[in-house]
Amino acid sequence: MGDEEKRNRAITARRQHLKSVMLQIAATELEQEESRKQVEKQTYLQEHCPPLHIPGSMSEVQELCKQLHAKVDVAEEEKYDMEVKVQKSSKELEDMNQKLFDLRGKFKRPPLRRVRMSADAMLKALLGSKHKVCMDLRANLKQVKKEDTEKERDLRDVGDWRKNIEEKSGMEGRKKMFESES
Repeated sequence: MGDEEKRNRAITARRQHLKSVMLQIAATELEQEESRKQVEKQTYLQEHCPPLHIPGSMSEVQELCKQLHAKVDVAEEEKYDMEVKVQKSSKELEDMNQKLFDLRGKFKRPPLRRVRMSADAMLKALLGSKHKVCMDLRANLKQVKKEDTEKERDLRDVGDWRKNIEEKSGMEGRKKMFESES
């Protein structure tokens, strides 16, 4: 038992060490990704947003404001178009996923519990206090007398139906049918 306990402790220590190393690597990768995003953001802003030169006269400031408003309008239109495209594509994705789900034929079934309940108890639960009918099915059955009727005797006398079919199949069967009719 002593060797086995030492081995289990070593395995556990190794797992914990590997886990901590993986977490450290993941943390450094997240930091690198964040810094890369910041650099990309700065380069995009430098490309698309030139530095702002504020003019001195009032008319030039008004003209600059008009230009900025026009640029904002264009950006808003692009943003709206992008949102519509995203909504449309997400709707298409949702529809495709639903079709795929339907084609696979796998439907989520709710967990069902087994309930042992008699027919009377079930009707009482469904109908409430209105339930007054007793569901004793055997009491409602009709009494049948065992008498041999002519039809039953004829059916028993016919015998096996497969023999009759074999006899009447083919040309010989048709010949016999015509001979018996005449």
